[in-house]
Parts: sequence; structure tokens; C-alpha cells
Amino acid sequence: MRRPYRIAISKHHHDQVAKHLLPGDGLEAAAILLCSRSSANRLLVKYVVLVPHDVCKVRLPNQISWPGSAIESAIDIADSEHLSIILIHSHPGGMFDFSTEDNDSDLKIIPCLYQAISAEDIVHGSAIMTPDKAIRARIYNSDMSIDPVHFVVCSSDDIDIWAPSSNGTVQKIPIAFSSEMRQDLKRLTACIVGVSGTGSIVVEQLSRMGIGRLILIDFDRTEFKNLNRILNSTIDDAKAGCFKTEMLATKVLQHRNDIEISCINSTISCRDSIVAAGDADFLFCCVDSLEGRQICDQISTAFLQPLFDVGVTIPTRSSSCGEPVIADVLGRIDYIYPGSPTLLDRCVYSPESLRNEYLRQTAPEDFNNQVKEGYIKGIVDEAPSVITLNMKAASTCVMEFLARRYQFRHEPNALFNRVIFSVAESYEEHENLKNSELSPSEMMARGLEEPLLGMPCFQKLGSQEEAA
Repeated sequence: MRRPYRIAISKHHHDQVAKHLLPGDGLEAAAILLCSRSSANRLLVKYVVLVPHDVCKVRLPNQISWPGSAIESAIDIADSEHLSIILIHSHPGGMFDFSTEDNDSDLKIIPCLYQAISAEDIVHGSAIMTPDKAIRARIYNSDMSIDPVHFVVCSSDDIDIWAPSSNGTVQKIPIAFSSEMRQDLKRLTACIVGVSGTGSIVVEQLSRMGIGRLILIDFDRTEFKNLNRILNSTIDDAKAGCFKTEMLATKVLQHRNDIEISCINSTISCRDSIVAAGDADFLFCCVDSLEGRQICDQISTAFLQPLFDVGVTIPTRSSSCGEPVIADVLGRIDYIYPGSPTLLDRCVYSPESLRNEYLRQTAPEDFNNQVKEGYIKGIVDEAPSVITLNMKAASTCVMEFLARRYQFRHEPNALFNRVIFSVAESYEEHENLKNSELSPSEMMARGLEEPLLGMPCFQKLGSQEEAA
């Protein structure tokens, strides 16, 4: 069974399209969305072509004509980069549906798009935007049959999801924690990278709240040392050495028979894991490695996914007697949407810290020597029995997701790009990190373009030879 189509658009492109399509004159306006893919049925808006108002021969409150020059320009870009074309125009009257005029126009133009770009894995379609900036889209197959787009999502400080209701209007945002919220979650896919301490708790919360699909990524197997902090793990699981992903999937299916779960038994730093993660609507990073965070950071940008990154630490210090004592008990949750400061921009990791981590893993003797020489700062130790801290951090992380989708905070979500709490000092702080310096990125909406994430190590086998 083919999954329904979904479209993701960045805040930058959504703002750009809305400003152009809704100039305030009450007349329809047009633009073209050029889309890459993160999976067969999830499209990512990579470029926007704004059609100048004055080149449209017809601009009426309920009709618009498409100039051939704009279509040709879009075809040139789409053909060279293997992109889909979505024709979008405004409905200034507020109709959140396609009109007879829209249908007639599509029947003339869409076949031309397929004649120009006829690759088997490329689809084209049309969309409309209403004055509230909501988008509704549909996909045409090469035989001109129509597949509706399940929803269009734009992630910024708030997460907007636009989908048609049964009466043709845009669905309203459900009230948080209600049964309507559960139905809304059922259409969504979440990817959890790392399903141990915090990750297993994130899985538990999302599955019991009603998420429709989970993609679980972790290379590790269940061991006896994990039983004190991985939710739902048992002695039998440790004896059998079950993969953590499969163990959790089995437990979730015991209380949910209407959920789909995909298990990827690998690190996130491999091609199959990245491709699988790219099909999700939301990304939860629950790893304890900097390399894992770097890959999740890049996936978020390349596949236009909001990223929720959670980390916990229990730093220690030496007492006056020289004995180690707890210095603090900390949790951190960072929220990143495509186009906002990344984990790299926020200094969660750096090229130097990535190198140090690699050195610890591959050349521990050299690393220890550098520690003695003062090149690398001391490493924070974490106590193994941390399920209480993990519970608090994982809950804060999932609540951050709910607050942005269902918008129940008294203060703007923009103030909560990072949440830090200290159990030792009994405080919780939140920060607006919009002023962080942004790294220039050509990764935005790259999707499945080769090489994956722009890194040759993730190149599809055989594609280098094909390119040559």
C-alpha cells in the first residue's frame, strides 16, 4: 500500500510565497514550487519561482493564467536537478479547495510538465494558498489521475500542519492532550535516533499518545547493564540479546495494534539509517555521541524536519578530601527547525569536539596523552543509574514537541529554542537562540540527492560510476 503524499516547506520559503501570493489586491497570484524528495511520497520545497504579477495575462479574484516563460524556467531547473514541479496560486476569497477553473488549468499544463520531465520517480502537481497562509496540494500521476496530499507542514517556532477537513475547510489545531490530538498524531511519523535511556522513554510517550508511525534507529542490543534505564526491557530480552529497536517495537505492539513501526538496527551514521530517517515528519535525537548529533543536525536541514535534541549530564568534582561528588544534575533540550541555528551553531558540538570524540574511539592512547598535555579538556562522567533524570529530560523533550504543534504556552514558543534544567539547583531556564550566528548551508531541502548529505561516504553504491 502506497503511503499518502506529504509536502514540507521551510519557514523562509513559506513566508516568501505568502508575501507574493497575497499582495492585498484581492486578485489571484502565482508561484512555482520546485521539490526534491526525502522518500517516494514526501516532497521538500527546495526552490521557489515567483511569477511576476504583470506577466499574467489574466489576474482575477477567481482565475489566473500561467505564462509560458515561467513554466519553461521552472522546467529548466527541475530537469537539471531531478525535481518535481508544484504550481501554486492564491485563493484570495478563502476557498480551501480546488475550483473548476483550477481543474481546467491543470488539465492543460500538467501534461506538458510530464512531457518535459518524464522520469519514473518524478511527480508533478498543483496547490492553493488561502489568506490565512494555509496550503492545500494535490499530486497528478502521469495518467492524470489525482492523489491528494495528506498534509503540508511548515516548521518554525510553531509547527503548522495544513490538511483539509471533511467539509473542505482547513482542519483546526486540536486542543492539546485531547482525543482530537490523538487523532491528529495518528497521521504523523516520528523518528527516534537512539532508543536507550531517554530514547526508550520518548518512544513510550509518543506511542501511548497516539503517534501513527515510529522509525526506531539504534545499532545496539539489550544487555543486563541496560535494564536499570531502558523502559520495558526485561531479563529475557537481555538473555536473548535482542536489538533495542525490535525489543521496544514488540512491547509497543502489545498495547497498540494500530501503529506502524520500522526498526533500523544500525547507527545513524550509515546510508540506510539516513534514508529511513528522511521519511519522518519529526526527528528526535536521543544519542550520546557528538557524531550522532552532527548527522541528525544535517538530516534535519536536508530533509526539512524539526529536530528535538535531548541530553543529560551529571558532572562530578573533587571534594576537599579528594573524593568525587556530584557537581550538578542537568538536562538540555534543543529545538531546531530548518533555517534556524543548528546544533553546530549553538556549539553543542564543534569540529574540535568531533575530532576529540573520534580520537577517543580510534586512538585512546594518543587521546590520553593529549589529555595529559592539556589539549583536551576533561570528560564529564555520567552515573549509570539515571532513569529518573532520563524520565524528566524525555518528558520535557516530548512536551516541547506538543507545545509547538498544539500551542498551549502562555509565552511565545520563540523563547524556548533551548530549555535547560538543573535538578541539583531546582531551576529551569529557556533561551531564544535566534541571534546565534548561522552557518551557511547548501544542505537545505537537499533530500535524497547524491551524495547523501553531501558526504561521499554515504554515496549510493554504483552512483559514482554512473556519474562518471
